[in-house]
Amino acid sequence: MGCSQIIEVYETEDISIRKLAQRFQVAKSFIQKLLKQYQETKDISPKIQGGSPPTKLQGEQLIALIEIIESNNDATLVELCDLLQEKTGIRVSRSTMGRITLQLNYSVKKNSSRSRKRKRKSSEKAI
Repeated sequence: MGCSQIIEVYETEDISIRKLAQRFQVAKSFIQKLLKQYQETKDISPKIQGGSPPTKLQGEQLIALIEIIESNNDATLVELCDLLQEKTGIRVSRSTMGRITLQLNYSVKKNSSRSRKRKRKSSEKAI
């Protein structure tokens, strides 16, 4: 069974979409989508599937991020997001920053600056 056969039968015979689907043992929705695509484009080849969206950071922004990471090696992901936004105007989420740093093979501390300051103050009090 080929899609071209379905189109040929549809055009040559007086047959409903439901009967056509039963005849070729496919879903009615498949026939509807196939006919719609054929009527709009006169082409029944499969459409291109998926693909990932373009990355948010390109060339210069990626270089800027590397510079930020190297000059702030103790910054958290959230802090890196803030620094990147200040420098480039592009805002990325913490999880996106985590993926980017993994791809760049950089490790980032998990502690936030507030918790580091709290730890420093509590250790100073103990001394």
